[in-house]
Amino acid sequence: MADSLSADLASLKIDRNRNPNRRGALRYLLTAAALIGVALVVYLILVPYVESRIFKVEVAVSEISLISPAQAQIELTSTGYVKPQRISRVAAKVTGKVAKASVSQGDRVARGDVLFELEVVDQKAAIAAANARVAAARARAHTARANLAEIVLQAKRAGKLAAGGVGPQSTADDLAARAVSLRQQVRAADAEIDAIQAEVHALEVTLEGFTVTAPIAGTVLSEPPEVGEIVGPQPAGISTDFGSIEIADFDTLVVETDVPEARLHLVAMNGPAEIILDAFPGKRYRGTTLQLVPRVNRAKATVTVKVAFVDAADGVLPDMAARVSFLAAELDPQAIKEPAKLVVPGAALVERSGAKVIFVVDDGRVRMTPVTVGKAQSAGVELMNGPPAGTRVVKNPPDGLTDGQAVKERINE
Repeated sequence: MADSLSADLASLKIDRNRNPNRRGALRYLLTAAALIGVALVVYLILVPYVESRIFKVEVAVSEISLISPAQAQIELTSTGYVKPQRISRVAAKVTGKVAKASVSQGDRVARGDVLFELEVVDQKAAIAAANARVAAARARAHTARANLAEIVLQAKRAGKLAAGGVGPQSTADDLAARAVSLRQQVRAADAEIDAIQAEVHALEVTLEGFTVTAPIAGTVLSEPPEVGEIVGPQPAGISTDFGSIEIADFDTLVVETDVPEARLHLVAMNGPAEIILDAFPGKRYRGTTLQLVPRVNRAKATVTVKVAFVDAADGVLPDMAARVSFLAAELDPQAIKEPAKLVVPGAALVERSGAKVIFVVDDGRVRMTPVTVGKAQSAGVELMNGPPAGTRVVKNPPDGLTDGQAVKERINE
């Protein structure tokens, strides 16, 4: 026991050659290196990410344009929408159930073509009942005329007898009065016939309203009512889809565009124009100024100008967005066939990772979009592949601008 204790005490000794601070210094160095690494990650990755997502960078904004060969002749450009000048909303004159639909959405119809028909069983039954009342009234009128003829004959005979002193005068007078009363009954029966015949005529006219026809020639824009659907007249002053069909004459399509009041002097009546539709950006239409609407919109300080299509408006639909350029001179028919060019401002183009890109402004943020460019133009660079005309892009994008970064448009740039 004592020997074991002595051995244990002998093993407890201090190593004077070992530095106690060496392990602590190494720990401090490793901790500092880790902190420096975290700081670098925060500075290089997290800070730019937070700045791009939270803090808005102020940028100047331009847009992609569609430039046509008529650019040198353009006096004024404005935007608008295609509108038909002849349009009709057709509805049933009476309430009823659709028995037959004769057209579909998109069909072309001529004036007078049947659009849909309502069930007429009840209406025809009402007409038959009215005709029966006419027949009964005529029978009563015939009976009244027969009674009148008999009484008139009796009154003549009684009058002769009274004049000869053979018969009483009172009998003759009574028969004469009876004849007057019967004449009034005949007139009443004839009036009843006329009244019921007028009712029959009204029911027959109403029956015509059970067949809905096209009031104008054109194209069916809306979805017609389905068979079995209950339809009825449109409320006064209210446009609804309750069983109505909208028809537009595509031969009267024009572009309605709002021109600033201060620039209205640049628009000449019957003057030449160029129309480009957003739906067909590569196609151009010749136009002519048709009408200036005689009213100024004071809220926007604009005047609506109607521009008609000179060329056939094939494929053009109502409410298509359009860009109208009012020209100083008529376009050459050959020049109109040349396609318009999509042009992006040269200041909007930058290079990222060896590729040409632009930064598209979309709902307060930018989207880095690769593009393919062509030859330089007077207004910028031709865009061979990229966003459509009207797209807003950043001018002179900063070097640190990244995809998805929040931006704020610079004013007066």
